[in-house]
Amino acid sequence: MSASILKQWPAFALFAFFGLVIPWLNTQGMVADTTLNLWGRYFCFAIVALGVDLIWGYTGILSLCQAFFFCLGGYAMGMHMLLKTGTQGVYGSVLPDFMVWNRVEELPLFWEPFHSLPATLILGLLVPGCAALVFGFLAFRSRIKGVYFAIITQALALAVWLVFLRNETMLGGTNGLTDFKTLLGFDLAEPSTKRGLYMLSSMVLLAAYLGSRFIVQSKLGKLLLAIRDGEHRLRFIGYRIVHFKLFVFVVAAALAGLGGMLYVPQTGIITPGRMDVQASIEVVVWTAVGGRATLVGAIIGAFLVNLLYSYLTGAFPGTWLYFLGALFIGVVLYFPDGITGVVGQLRQRVLGAK
Repeated sequence: MSASILKQWPAFALFAFFGLVIPWLNTQGMVADTTLNLWGRYFCFAIVALGVDLIWGYTGILSLCQAFFFCLGGYAMGMHMLLKTGTQGVYGSVLPDFMVWNRVEELPLFWEPFHSLPATLILGLLVPGCAALVFGFLAFRSRIKGVYFAIITQALALAVWLVFLRNETMLGGTNGLTDFKTLLGFDLAEPSTKRGLYMLSSMVLLAAYLGSRFIVQSKLGKLLLAIRDGEHRLRFIGYRIVHFKLFVFVVAAALAGLGGMLYVPQTGIITPGRMDVQASIEVVVWTAVGGRATLVGAIIGAFLVNLLYSYLTGAFPGTWLYFLGALFIGVVLYFPDGITGVVGQLRQRVLGAK
């Protein structure tokens, strides 16, 4: 166990730099608060990308509804923070402002558990996990796979997006949840709070990476690769494929929910727009660009693509979707192994030349 941990020293070094050195530079004024907040969101996206890499990169199941699970976690945290806002809202009511707009007189029953932060954290993982469990069981038991599974998950994302847009869901409708004030009593507008959320996100990302690494290096990880490369053979020798697919689908959903819970306090809003089909496709692009079945590639892809997004939407507004499509097509056609694959090939050539 200790030897395997020592092999991960580059990962620990990188996370120490981003999780400790960068926040220290922020306290010295050398890294802006806005930059720290932006990178903290990238950590959240990287957690989601790890789940996509597990289910798509290692297991070969293309899921286009991971943004839905991300938003379930985000809404859970948003509901908790709105309830803690109390009478500090615009209307001075104990009810969230959007409920006052809609003339709701009593807090809906399903909001009650979110008064408690521990319950919120549990539900933020449990709700997306249970949703994945039910949907995955029905789909995998019917042996739906390949492009058909991608289509039905895309349909799921579209359906729940339409549901969340409605005011009747009591989740803010098209405006979503916003106007958060505090988390655990800390003012979200304070630089120290933003720094703490950034550091927490980096530590959770490290834990998610190590947990995913443990899965893929275990016997289970070998079975996931076998499902991807030869599902029929594995089924023929007696393995219950549904159980393994369901496990990794639920893990990926829980990771997405975890990323969503960390994302919302840092961005200050969660809307149905974050769960549409395009958002889920973007997560797949992150993983493809970084490199499938590498874990590190998923993190790198999430960072680089979102950095490009931040630059292009400012420098060339309206061109992002065209660039995203071209990027995905280019990676699939010319760099199927992503950035990590290209780096690995270059390393082999350098070592071979020596």
